[in-house]
Amino acid sequence: MIDALLKPFRAPTPGWPESTREVQLVSGTRLHLRPLRAADGDAWISTRLADEAWLKPVEPTAPSTWEAAHTHAAWRNTWLNLKRLAADGVVVPLVIEADGQFAGQVTLGNIQHGAVGECWIGYWVHSPFMGRGIATAACALGVDHAFHRVGMHRVTATFLPSNPASGSVLKACGFREEGFMRRNLHIDGEWRDHYFVALNCDDFPSDAVDRLATAGRLR
Repeated sequence: MIDALLKPFRAPTPGWPESTREVQLVSGTRLHLRPLRAADGDAWISTRLADEAWLKPVEPTAPSTWEAAHTHAAWRNTWLNLKRLAADGVVVPLVIEADGQFAGQVTLGNIQHGAVGECWIGYWVHSPFMGRGIATAACALGVDHAFHRVGMHRVTATFLPSNPASGSVLKACGFREEGFMRRNLHIDGEWRDHYFVALNCDDFPSDAVDRLATAGRLR
């Protein structure tokens, strides 16, 4: 009863639900991040089923089959869990929207305020949008959102040695390698090693998006 009375007075989650600024790639594609919504279920399911060959080898092991993890019931559970965590200020789940199309996801997770001031960033891009600089731009938008809207001091990330493309995305956004984590996460049926990288808010005098623009990666 007391929880029900206090719920309307919960402080808003920093950075949620908010969209980021829009950027334009050299190709002309316009890109921004927006909050994940319940209505994104069909797009989430169809894109992830279509991209099993790309996503399954780099994502945490599904509890059963890839198909079972991407049913409408599975989406409902995923959405409700993310919505609850976002309301609690632990996660900020964002959609990559490119020219108005669902192009993937960026997630800020394990958000910790106070003396830690840290979160991790993860992302995936739908295969038709790969190789166009969208992952790099989306990661930069997510980093800037973490620093300026969520209030983080530090953002971390990991990537598989077998996925150097993800390492290149993170490096382009300013992340620096800080370690190698042995058998860190259970990925695609096995415990896998990961490189660990991080970026502090005061590592650079400019934002990640602005650095990409200066480097000629954005208009």
